[in-house]
Amino acid sequence: MRFSLYHHRHANHLVENDEKFKTEFLEITKTIKSITDEDLINSFYQRKKARPNTKSLSEPINYILKEKLEELNWRAESGIFKEPPYNQGNRSRWRLDFAKNKTSVEVAFNHQEATAHNIMKPVLASELNHVKKDIQTELGVIVVATESMKKRGNFDSAIGTFEKFIEYFKPYNNLITVPIVLIGLEKPEGFYVDKQSKKIKRV
Repeated sequence: MRFSLYHHRHANHLVENDEKFKTEFLEITKTIKSITDEDLINSFYQRKKARPNTKSLSEPINYILKEKLEELNWRAESGIFKEPPYNQGNRSRWRLDFAKNKTSVEVAFNHQEATAHNIMKPVLASELNHVKKDIQTELGVIVVATESMKKRGNFDSAIGTFEKFIEYFKPYNNLITVPIVLIGLEKPEGFYVDKQSKKIKRV
């Protein structure tokens, strides 16, 4: 799978030159690059068997990333805090999708209204806080869909895309105190998810 990158606070220098971040970031990008059209199609229909109302590539991508990154010893659904009530139950608002060593990862295919919070999650994971922390990272990676992926993958029209996320970084600059790499997943070249039938169509 192809992707585009946007770097905040010189994150590119860290992932290219600092051994503390280089290995983990390479694992993320290699994992994304390894995902083929056939992987996405097969995962789409597997998810559709489990959940017939599956209509986009959102779940398949999440599922593949989870499977592949866990094989590389990434910690999935890692809590940011270990103090009640922020650490209890399925509180996705206060957890990261993946974490390893000093790097935290958020996969954000949700509503555009959650964009600011999705950006702030790696910040919360990286900075000291009044709430007792469960994780302390120094680099955030946020994986989102580009506008082209949103359209071809039949994502909800209201999701926050790569292009929209970039718009947030400038006004939030003083609040986003940690380096973040934004990864925008590009559309599949060989197929799309048909909006009406919610089935795969080859191109």
